[in-house]
Amino acid sequence: MSMYIGEALVGEGNEIAHIDLLIGSKDGPVGNAFANALARQSEGHTNLLAVLTPNLAVKPATVMVTKVTIKGMKQAVQMFGPAQAAVAKAVADSVGDGVIAQKDAEDLVIVCGVFIHPAADDDKKIYEYNYQATKDAIVNAMGSKPSVKEMLDGKEEAAHPFRGF
Repeated sequence: MSMYIGEALVGEGNEIAHIDLLIGSKDGPVGNAFANALARQSEGHTNLLAVLTPNLAVKPATVMVTKVTIKGMKQAVQMFGPAQAAVAKAVADSVGDGVIAQKDAEDLVIVCGVFIHPAADDDKKIYEYNYQATKDAIVNAMGSKPSVKEMLDGKEEAAHPFRGF
């Protein structure tokens, strides 16, 4: 498989975490997206590597991309602080738990879309929700979840929480 795709939503309120991610080989389409995300920065959309602490990046190498325009230092610090720490720890734990095989961790990359609401206030919730959403999205990606059958079986009862009605 050249590309695994995962999504997860965790939490509530302004700290809610919604993660969309791609996992794939460095020499495939996800590798190209990874390189482009790092090379093509724009105002309000500063992409960054997920690191456990400075000088300790995770494997698979993970680039975090903002899903909303960062409009101030508070939101930027939340992205570079609790969200970055959460995504990095979730990736590392996913390798440690065997969801991503250690033998593959050097050859894969992850592009991880992260949502930080402009009105989010609670850094602990930002961390907790983004950690769990990233772990869930990785499990979903590596397990090809939902399956087509699960999607079809659930489509009539599905109620998107933000559909507006």
